[in-house]
Amino acid sequence: MSPGSTRKVAVVGVSLSDCGRVDHATSFALHAQAARRALADSGLGRGLVDGLASAGTGTLAPLEIADYLGLRPTWVDSTTVGGSTWEVMAAHAADAIAAGHANAVLLVYGSTARADLKAGRRAAGLSLGPYGPAQFEAPYGHTLVAKYAMAARRHMHRYGTTLEQLADVAVQARANALHNPHAMYRTPITVDDVLGGPLIADPFTKLHCCIRSDGGCAVLLAGEEYVADTAKPPVWVLGSGTAVSHTTMSEWEDFTVSPAAVSGPEAFRRAGVTPEEIEVAELYDAFTYMPLVTLEDLGFCAKGEGGAFVADGRLTIGGGLPVNTDGGGLSACHPGMRGLFLLVEAVRQLRGEAEEGRQVRGRDGGPPRLALASGTGGWFCSSGTLVLGRD
Repeated sequence: MSPGSTRKVAVVGVSLSDCGRVDHATSFALHAQAARRALADSGLGRGLVDGLASAGTGTLAPLEIADYLGLRPTWVDSTTVGGSTWEVMAAHAADAIAAGHANAVLLVYGSTARADLKAGRRAAGLSLGPYGPAQFEAPYGHTLVAKYAMAARRHMHRYGTTLEQLADVAVQARANALHNPHAMYRTPITVDDVLGGPLIADPFTKLHCCIRSDGGCAVLLAGEEYVADTAKPPVWVLGSGTAVSHTTMSEWEDFTVSPAAVSGPEAFRRAGVTPEEIEVAELYDAFTYMPLVTLEDLGFCAKGEGGAFVADGRLTIGGGLPVNTDGGGLSACHPGMRGLFLLVEAVRQLRGEAEEGRQVRGRDGGPPRLALASGTGGWFCSSGTLVLGRD
């Protein structure tokens, strides 16, 4: 939350819609399913919801979703900055609640990206349009995966990061997915499996890249006075930070630095905690390079040390810093913009609700007390970071 805010804000409800392979539902149906489940999880009535944040369904996203859900919010947000959209909107919502502009804000998302591609209802490419900065790169076929691949190669060149270290990120994500019944892929993989897969964009093979799924989720935030009536223990929003960087690669000053280098320290400062105190982290992982460099920029290790930091199972449930405990975008789900899923998983871990085998144990032996969710949008174009806590 912003400095000067006095009203405390909590996450009081979270839920997933059906995820994975959902061939017979629309994205609107997934929005509605996730919203109903999140409200049920909170124990609060829908009449309390006076704020709505949504993106991804079109130019009138929050209006379309509000209409579909039968809501008439007096506070709305449709900020769209890629995968970090949901952390950014959660920060906006928390500030609005803290300032008294809303009482309860529902963040809701749903996508049938996989089903739409399968049925020929959409193309896999990124629509860039003929104008604006993208016009100078689009003609050369500079795809999203290629942008991330270039950045990864730069990190490898400058700091000696290896293909094996990047591959290990995917291996550990899959290990975390093993005990998640909602994960799309749960078969264990090895570093050799990752390295031996078909090349997508050098240095990324198929398993370096996120899966494509359907799915949705919802998160309900509310002011502190409503916590006494909720069905589950609150998870408090302790601090947030947002940042943007570039859209064209030519304007990105350093391929080894993401905007999390700005959003992370700001979130920690506002929360009054340090990276060393975080017990579980949910990070955007469309490609294996993303969590590695994000860990550096958030301050969990020094710049250039990400490859060594992720070694020896550090990111697994029983590791030194469990990351993407549901399996992440590399194994669990990735329906388009995954940022809201990070918040759902962080809240469930703090509540101690994860399934046996993937529930993180905090330093006191119980569920973690502090978690972090950090989303990345575009090709390291934007970042939103939230620090969440049980206290």
